[in-house]
Amino acid sequence: MHGAEHRVDNVGRDNRENHGGHDEPGNHAKTEAEAFCHAALNNPAVLDAAAVRVLAKYCHDAHRNLRRQSLILDRIRESVITMDTAGFITGWNRGAEQLFGYSAEEAIGRNILFLYDEDERDFSEIADAFLEHGGRELEVRRRKKSGEVFWASLLLSVTHDEDGELAGIIGYFNDITERKQTEERIHALAYHDPLTGLANRALLFKLVDQGLAVGRRNDMSGALLFIDLNRFKPINDTLGHTIGDQLLVEFGRLLSVTLRSEDVVARIGGDEFVICLFDIARSEHAGLVAQKILAALETPFQIAGHELRVGAAIGISLFPRDGNKTETLLAAADIAMYRAKNITPGVEENEGYVYYAEDMNQRAAERLKIEAGLRHALERDELLLFYQPKVAIVDGRIVGAEALVRWRHPERGMVSPGEFIPVAEETGLILQISDWVLNEACAQSRRWRDGGLAPLCISINLSAREFNPKLPARIGAALARHGIPPTALDLEITEGMLMNSSEEVIAMMAELSAMGLTLSLDDFGTGYSSLSYLRRFPIDTLKIDRSFVIDIPHDESAGAIASAIVSMSKRLKHRVIAEGVETIEQLEFLGAHGCDEIQGYYFSPPVPPEKFEAMVREDKRLPV
Repeated sequence: MHGAEHRVDNVGRDNRENHGGHDEPGNHAKTEAEAFCHAALNNPAVLDAAAVRVLAKYCHDAHRNLRRQSLILDRIRESVITMDTAGFITGWNRGAEQLFGYSAEEAIGRNILFLYDEDERDFSEIADAFLEHGGRELEVRRRKKSGEVFWASLLLSVTHDEDGELAGIIGYFNDITERKQTEERIHALAYHDPLTGLANRALLFKLVDQGLAVGRRNDMSGALLFIDLNRFKPINDTLGHTIGDQLLVEFGRLLSVTLRSEDVVARIGGDEFVICLFDIARSEHAGLVAQKILAALETPFQIAGHELRVGAAIGISLFPRDGNKTETLLAAADIAMYRAKNITPGVEENEGYVYYAEDMNQRAAERLKIEAGLRHALERDELLLFYQPKVAIVDGRIVGAEALVRWRHPERGMVSPGEFIPVAEETGLILQISDWVLNEACAQSRRWRDGGLAPLCISINLSAREFNPKLPARIGAALARHGIPPTALDLEITEGMLMNSSEEVIAMMAELSAMGLTLSLDDFGTGYSSLSYLRRFPIDTLKIDRSFVIDIPHDESAGAIASAIVSMSKRLKHRVIAEGVETIEQLEFLGAHGCDEIQGYYFSPPVPPEKFEAMVREDKRLPV
């Protein structure tokens, strides 16, 4: 026993000698205990009662220090987790309990991976990045005991032992979920369309720029599809913006489910959508996608009790053939879309989509020139009205006229309405033109009345864009301004404006009719309406479209349709006008089947107001 005590004493003395013959205050017990532990590892027999007391006191002091450190950690608001270098939890403060929902007993000893969201990287990857450097901050997703996944700010630092070796990791967590949600809302507002949730123009450019960069590196091909909905504006104008917005949402959803997940779908404004196809094998694939979209649109949308049918015009540009920048490709696809929109049915093949071609640039430039010229025409008073007589078949007298807008260009002369009216419709200039037509027709009626001309009803064409709740008040104001009665004006509307009927539209038309205005349904038989419209709407007159008149009496089908329209109209007590009458045979056929009036080149083309006035004063008539 004395030999053992001597050996232990020697261990302590040797340790003191190694430290200069004395102990640092507070370090003696630790140093001595470490010496005993080291000796015991080599030969447990050296430990006597005195050594055990030294070790016991050291363990007691160490435990007290750990408790003190634990109390300090518990008073820290942050969630503090300590781990060894393998990620096993060695410390878990009260902040961690409150944040994660696990008690210290449940967490300590487990690997930190049990707190990870499934999408997070492996712990070893994160540990390797921070063990060497430390002091780095991350934004991570973690999972609570409840299963809730949240965002946290994580600051990692490393600890070292007395020999400078890595001992472990300390993680400081703060819940930043609210901040991240705010950032996500801001990002959504900045990069997504608020109505459909699709990418907006800014995000489209960002994603396509990235896709083009990848395509250039990997020699890949791609395509941009520019989509504009057909017949959307009449729906939006007649049924209201709420229905129009729902239609856009449903169309956006249709695109999302029709395309691949890697394809980009964006709404860049109004009823315009863009699709970017990355990594397509052949250019024909873009056309197949366009066909797929057009086929999906054959099924009508069911919205708020309305069955809504829309088509689409799709322009396609290809990368790298048509350009290698997003802006260039988008402009090319836009030009191709307008080409698809303006293809003449029956004259050119019309599949609803068109690939961009270089010669389209000139057409686009001409369209822009027309748009700019129209704006100047309104400012410089270059527009004028011609009047085409309406003639009663029974006695051949002129009973009215249709006011038709013309554009006298200072350089080009008379510009065809077929050239500038579509551009006016697309750009919204039609509203200003229509307002000018309304006021000029009313002013001309006033001038004729003041000049002693017999009162005649003048017809003006309404654009779908005009058909809104403000229309009755606008027309009433024009009539009052020029001092003419409502019976002096006839409003011509097309079947397309009735195809998406609503109670609001019916009420609006009833209000116009109650004012004393007459309503005519133009181009009857060419649109999408059903016979129920003739019963529901306060229509006074039907106009047989020229496409049915031109082939009578030689084409039996055309003659049968024309005579059926007349017969049906008579039963509904509507007057019937046939437009586009050019021959005596057409006139005789229509007269024999009960048509009331005609207009067309057989009697007179549209003429300036002074020439129309002269015909009325001369009492020019059809030969009866």
